[in-house]
This record gives sequence, C-alpha cells and structure tokens, in this order.
Amino acid sequence: LLARMKPNNVPTCGVMSVQHILQRTMKWTMKSLRDPMAMERANLLNMAKLSIKGLIESALSFGRTLDSDYPPLQQFFVVMEHCLKHGLRVKKSFLGYNKSLWGPLEMVEKLCPEAGEIAASVRDLPGLKTPLGRARAWLRLALMQKRLADYLRLLITRKDLLSDFYENSAVMVEEEGAVIVGLLVGLNVIDANLCVKGEDLDTQVGVIDFSMYLKNDIDDYRSEERNGQIAAILDQKNYVEELNRQLNSSVHGLQGRVDNLEKSNSKLIEELAIAKNNIIKLQEENHQLRNENTIILMKAQQQLEVCLLQCPDVENELVVQVSMKQEMDLAMKLLEKDIHEKQDTLIGLRHQLDEVKAINVEMYSKMQTSDDGMKQKNDMITRLEEKTNQITATMKQLEQSDKDLLSQTRTLAMSFVKCASADTEHQYKLVKDISF
Repeated sequence: LLARMKPNNVPTCGVMSVQHILQRTMKWTMKSLRDPMAMERANLLNMAKLSIKGLIESALSFGRTLDSDYPPLQQFFVVMEHCLKHGLRVKKSFLGYNKSLWGPLEMVEKLCPEAGEIAASVRDLPGLKTPLGRARAWLRLALMQKRLADYLRLLITRKDLLSDFYENSAVMVEEEGAVIVGLLVGLNVIDANLCVKGEDLDTQVGVIDFSMYLKNDIDDYRSEERNGQIAAILDQKNYVEELNRQLNSSVHGLQGRVDNLEKSNSKLIEELAIAKNNIIKLQEENHQLRNENTIILMKAQQQLEVCLLQCPDVENELVVQVSMKQEMDLAMKLLEKDIHEKQDTLIGLRHQLDEVKAINVEMYSKMQTSDDGMKQKNDMITRLEEKTNQITATMKQLEQSDKDLLSQTRTLAMSFVKCASADTEHQYKLVKDISF
C-alpha cells in the first residue's frame, strides 16, 4: 500500500505572508462578533494555523519520517476532521440522521483522476466499516502522497458540488477554506509513513488537545528563530524538489531514448541477419548459374562445329531453292497476266449480254404495240436467242478454261510449297488467293 502512495510530481510550496494572514484574521474576528458561524470558522482557522505550524516545526526538529503515533500529526488530523465537519449537512437514513465526510472527499476522484488510486485503496481496506473511517484513511493517504492541498483546492473551487454536502456558512465554502488549503501546502516538506491498514479509524474520538499550543514567551522567541530556519529549509526543500523533478523528467526522456535505441538496434540486427542469409542464397544461385552457363557454352560450341561441317551441303541447297524461287516468280507473273486478260474478256461479254437483254426487252415492248412488225421481231428474237446461246456457250468454254488454269495454278503452287523454304510462304499465299 505504501509503495502505491509514492508521489510522482511533488507540487511547489507557497508561503503566505504574515501580514496578509493577520489582516484577514482581524476581519474575520470582527465578523465573528456578529455571526456565531463566523466565530466558529475563525476558531477553526486559528486552530488549523497552530496545528500546521506546530506540525512543521516539530517535524523539522524531529528530523526523520513521521509515523502514526506522532502526537502533533494526530492532532493535525483531528483539527482537519473538525474543519471538514463544520457546516456539513445532515442526511437522513434508515438508522436516523448522520453526517459523513466521505461524501465530499469521494467527489475528488471525479475532479482529479489521480485521486482514484487513493479512493480505490480506501475501499479495498478490510478493516474500515464506516464512512468516517474511510474519510480518515483518505486524509492520511493524501498526506503521504503530498497531494492533500491539491485535492482540497480542487474541491473548494467547485461550489456547485459542495452545496450538496455543506451549508452556505461552512468553512469549506467560505474564504477560510481557501486559507486553510493554502496553509496545507507547507506540509509537503514533511515525509510521513502511516500504517493505515492495521489502525482502528472507525472508533477513534477526535478531541483537540489545546495544551500542545499553549506556549510561554521563551517558546515564542524560539518559535521566531525556528520560523527563520523553517523558511530557509523550505526554500532549500523547494529547490531540491524542483531539481529532482527536472532530473526525473530528464531521466524519463533518456530512458525513452534508450528504449527506442534498443528497439531500433534489435531491428537492425534482425535485418542484418536476414541480409546475410540473402547474400548466401544469392552466392549459391550465382554459382549454379555459372555452372549452367559453362554447360550451355560447351553445347553451343559443339553445335557450331557441327554446323561448320554441314555448311557446304547447306549452301548447295540454298542455291537450288533460290533458282526454284525465281522460276516460281516468273510462273506467277505469267499466271497473273493471263488471269487479268480473261477477267477483261468476261467483263466485255457481260456488257454485251446486258445490251442483248436490253434490246430483247425493247423488242418485246415493240411487239406488243405493233402487230405488223411481229414477224420481223420474231425473226430478230430468234436470231438474238441464237446469238445469246452462242455467247453462253462461249462463256462456258471460257469458264472451263479458267478452271483448268486455276487447277494448273494450284498444282504449281503446291509443288512450289513443297520445294520452297519458309521465306516463300507469303508468295504462296498470294498464289493461293489468286487461284481461288
């Protein structure tokens, strides 16, 4: 439990001027003559001043960590309990009426998330059964954490929340509460080690011992000297705490950098190992490729030697194929010329046939209009039909000769394909297209 209460950030102490406190005390004393609640607030404020001042002086003279049995520390908690109870609203319950300090202190958890650790620790304590015991444990844990002044400052700034728990004239609602919170900042110079778990906080009776605050003139003189010493010690304490805070922040920054460097170093080591493995694999692949290249080079040299031996036969075949190609080119040209001539003849015959058909139509129309020339037209028609038959026979003969030429062209083309190499494939396609 004590390990969880170690402070992370210790706030800087602030010391209120004595004249300012005296002026406020005079104002509150004048008010208290007219208002009983104001008199109670002034009394509680004076008791808080005496308790906090006596605790700081005795703790600095004591010179070591305070524990739960230290009388000034016990009286301080009694005085704080009375200050927090002042003006507390009475709440109804099944067992009657009660006043609970745990309600407003539990609200600090919502205002400051860091206070949730204290509240959770208080709830987990097995020996606490009453809200008053939880509130007392909360005050002790906050003092050990050196955040009591900070938590109470957050609480008194929220008047809207305090109105649910306190009367309008309570210490925590009025200006006296802000003064008490300002005085609590000085307690940050105290190191306390309080055992909350085994202490009976539910049944303790909070009675203020005024004999601790009754002093003579000698004590007043000594207290003035101690005040000067305390001020110097507080300044030194503040300087050391600020220096410690800066050192802690720099240490955290350096630790983060070290962690980042370690992570980057581990990543670089892994990448280096992967790169080494890749280099080994590439070297093996390079060796295999070199062996394959040597084998391929040897095979190519052997094939080159064989080709050099077969070179004369290949040249003779090349000469024969070139001559056959020239002959085929000449035959193709002759065939093309003959085919063009026959196409021109067919075109002329078709024109004649069209003319004959036109004449036939014209004669047929004249036959219907003229009965006298019927015989002549019949004779002319017969002659034209004979001529048409002759032209048709001539065209069939030309088509038959064309088919014969085409068959001869196909035969020549097939023979040329069998003899020619791949270079004459285009000319073969040309011949085939012409033939078909």
